[in-house]
Amino acid sequence: MHQTPLIGFHRERGGRLVDFAGWEMPVVYSSIVEEHNFTREHGTVFDVSHMGRVVFRGPDAERFMEWLNTRNIGSAKPGMCRYSHMCREDGGVLDDVIVSKAEDHFLVVCNASNREKLLAWWEQQRAGYDVEIEDRTFETAMVAIQGPEIMETLDNLLPMPIDDVKRYRFKEGSYFGQQYYVARSGYTGEDGFEIILPSTIAAMAFKMLIDESEKKGRPIRPAGLGARDTLRLEAGMPLYGHELSEEWDSITAGQGWAVDLTKEFCGVEALRKVEANGPAKTLVGLELEGKRIARQGAAVVHNNEPVGEITSGTQSPTLGKNIAMAYVSPPLSEVGTQLEVDIRGNRVGAQVVVLPFYKRGS
Repeated sequence: MHQTPLIGFHRERGGRLVDFAGWEMPVVYSSIVEEHNFTREHGTVFDVSHMGRVVFRGPDAERFMEWLNTRNIGSAKPGMCRYSHMCREDGGVLDDVIVSKAEDHFLVVCNASNREKLLAWWEQQRAGYDVEIEDRTFETAMVAIQGPEIMETLDNLLPMPIDDVKRYRFKEGSYFGQQYYVARSGYTGEDGFEIILPSTIAAMAFKMLIDESEKKGRPIRPAGLGARDTLRLEAGMPLYGHELSEEWDSITAGQGWAVDLTKEFCGVEALRKVEANGPAKTLVGLELEGKRIARQGAAVVHNNEPVGEITSGTQSPTLGKNIAMAYVSPPLSEVGTQLEVDIRGNRVGAQVVVLPFYKRGS
């Protein structure tokens, strides 16, 4: 099992470690609800070093990125990040990624569970492209710092100014000979940054960040993958293996905004057909009655007929309601539609609601 450069910190702070996609990762430190609420109200830091970090460079790097990605990457300026999908020829989603365009290379951040699959697929696809592919996952660490107080707190702690970094923009640079990458993005619905730095200094920098924030009276607390999941679900963000998979295409998954059907990419013909014919299922948000939580795979029912299934569900700490996302038949995807969810043989009422469930500032 792989371990991140911050494994010592997680053990010292009492993080409950689990196997996540072949990595030993903290799922929780104190409680998921406490870490969730502290993120929404103040700010937390997540170790996301398990995610893949791969650099593409060479004369054909941009052309290769255009072929691999559903999103238009070539129109991005250096310093910009774009959320995108990479698909099979039949439109099935291989992964959702963040692509950052630098002056002389592209950085792709992918899901830990898909890194090896993608590395093999990229090798297959690179024929005819003059491009170098460098997996830097094990040479670097990555943390996500999220919350409404993060901007002000980090501005007083980091050695470089960040107040000029806009949403989905990034900075690269060197500090005392150590390379860093700072992007204003995240996976919680809050403002924040994702930072990549060399694995050799990650533990020291991570501990210093937390210690100094506590000294300044604006503590940044560590949070585990449990809170990361409840936060992203409230924000209506898809998770690979739940809302996204090779079984579903990007348009069906409600991510058509990340697809540019006017350009050529792997899987574009299949997605053009989905767009023309309409998807067979639609991803929706649900609010459930009662206290039972809908889990992935639970059947969604209408008029005693199965019409879809749950992809993710939780009890929302922020909203105090049971929420879920599900794929359902398109005619039943209208907001306000009354459905039922079969939870271990019990039918629970559910209503289709607007996604995301939670929006910062609302």
